[in-house]
Amino acid sequence: MKMRSAKFAIGDVVRHRDFPFRGVIFDVDPEFSNTEEWWNAIPVAIRPARDQPFYHLFAENDETDYVAYVSEQNLVADDSGTPIRHPQVRALMDVANGHYRWKQQDTLFH
Repeated sequence: MKMRSAKFAIGDVVRHRDFPFRGVIFDVDPEFSNTEEWWNAIPVAIRPARDQPFYHLFAENDETDYVAYVSEQNLVADDSGTPIRHPQVRALMDVANGHYRWKQQDTLFH
């Protein structure tokens, strides 16, 4: 099986193609790597292919923030420039030019 390259990277801001949420990517799986229960909860008509990158997002919509797991086929770049308000993003990441990166953890090991 040929491994596909991920279209998006950690720190990229994306939005869902069909549902009203957006977020910042904090991890990438080269292909589906969640539970069968999670997989089977997705209606067959909209269930994505397993053999594509899946992204872990600090996600948000108008009502709340949460962690989402989304297939590449369902994400598009969010170039709105609107900052992500998710509290974990503020606590764990810095932003520069609309791209997020993990904060330096220099003080963890003294």
